[in-house]
Amino acid sequence: MLDDPSLEYGFLLHDIGKIGIPDSILEKPGPLNSDEVRRMQRHPLIGAELLAGVPLLDGEGLEVVRCHHERWDGRGYPFGLAKEEIPLGARLFAVADALDAMTSDRPYRRPLSWQAAVDEILTGNGSQFDPQVVRAFALRADRLHRTQHDLAQTA
Repeated sequence: MLDDPSLEYGFLLHDIGKIGIPDSILEKPGPLNSDEVRRMQRHPLIGAELLAGVPLLDGEGLEVVRCHHERWDGRGYPFGLAKEEIPLGARLFAVADALDAMTSDRPYRRPLSWQAAVDEILTGNGSQFDPQVVRAFALRADRLHRTQHDLAQTA
């Protein structure tokens, strides 16, 4: 499952469905209203539809695109999958995607510090995120931070 070469492409193309979301929603500086939230929550399905039949994504990669916003507790979208119903690649990527989102500048907020983002992920253990994935992340968070810092210096 994790040796599926399509995973890498799923990680890279996970948000391609946002191409079907209006810029007025994507770039909105404040909170989204309920209609805008529903439209935004369609992006995994739009992405999966766009990429269906693309050989490089056949398999787990397409599942990452489709399921990267599912939550361990079943309160995610688009399907409300819970626990092991969520493909493992999507559970892994959910932590990486959350870390990136929290530490990146957004139209509606400034980025969190690395430690604040790590704390948020730890807080989501067992609710938003798979506890095994969070444990693995916590063991490597410092090394990931060093890598992120080193890459930022060379960019």
